[in-house]
Amino acid sequence: MPRPQPGEPEVMGAEELSGEGPPRPRRRGRTLAVVAILVVLAAGGATVGFGGERETESRRSDLPPATAVVTRTDLAQQESVPGTLGYGDAKPLPGGAAGTVTWLPRPGATISIGEPVLNVDGRKVPLLYGGTPLFRELKPGVEGPDVRQLESSLSRLGYVGFTVDDEYTFKTAQALKRWQKHLGLKETGTLDAGDAVVARGKVRVVSLEAQPGQTLQPGATVMQYTGTERQISIDLDTKKQKLVHKNDKVTVTLPDAARVTGTITSVGTVATREGSGDDQGDGDSKSVIKVTVGVDRKDRDRLGTYDGAPVDVGITSVAKKGVLTVPISALLALAEGGYGVEVVDNDRPRVVAVKTGLFARGRVEITGEGLEQGDKVGVPK
Repeated sequence: MPRPQPGEPEVMGAEELSGEGPPRPRRRGRTLAVVAILVVLAAGGATVGFGGERETESRRSDLPPATAVVTRTDLAQQESVPGTLGYGDAKPLPGGAAGTVTWLPRPGATISIGEPVLNVDGRKVPLLYGGTPLFRELKPGVEGPDVRQLESSLSRLGYVGFTVDDEYTFKTAQALKRWQKHLGLKETGTLDAGDAVVARGKVRVVSLEAQPGQTLQPGATVMQYTGTERQISIDLDTKKQKLVHKNDKVTVTLPDAARVTGTITSVGTVATREGSGDDQGDGDSKSVIKVTVGVDRKDRDRLGTYDGAPVDVGITSVAKKGVLTVPISALLALAEGGYGVEVVDNDRPRVVAVKTGLFARGRVEITGEGLEQGDKVGVPK
């Protein structure tokens, strides 16, 4: 179509006059309007969206970097006391039989039930387990705890056919004969007071007090011995006597800083004085009792070769049962004084004032209004 000359009115094309579409300028204007509206709506929406994110970010910024759970548990505070890891104090072991010593074990040797402790006049004197020294001849018709002790040892050695009780019967004598034959001894079926040595368990020879060729008198000491299990010996100040009880659990710190667990096996009742000073307590002396600790079986392999080594023993000085606890790092110092914890509930933190109790193992006993087991409290990362 020819372009209009200057001064002539613009003539619309047939497409425009047909009404099938608005003039191009209107359509453009409407498009701009729609775009403008969308921009405004988008801007408004963006404003709302950004405001929500800022609120969420603000809430998150108020949260602690990490949380821990309030637990209900037992707490115990320990006090460290010095001890010595070894085999315990040496004790004398009587040889029993009278005669000439013809053989003795070396210091450091261990002797188990049924094995010879020494030889006298060329015959073996074996070890029996028990707490009653042999003091008479054991034979059929005799009754008593020493009979039970012999029968118990025979049973542990694998001999059968009799009942372990306080009565020495013909069947007991038959079992004893079989054992005597195994040892190369005369098969008498009876046991004289000097025919065996009695100890409560395995024997570890510390030192000898007799020598081969020496003539023994009945009951003479032939060696100093200990048990074969290492233990911790404590000379405990009697002021702390109330803190320890048989079967109490303890922790032991070894010279290499490794920690093992143990159980108190005995607590002495007779006090002795340690250090310099007189009997009235003047000077540097103190009154002590003997406390023995056995290392728990699961930790015995961690003792290495220590013998006579100094150790630290942690004994319980204060204990609380079933108290609410949090890590010590959860405590906050309040401006008004005292302590609080930051409780996090549905991502909304709040500070609760608390009273503290016992501190132990990195945790602290707390009480506070509304605090319950399972609550989450803020802690540093």
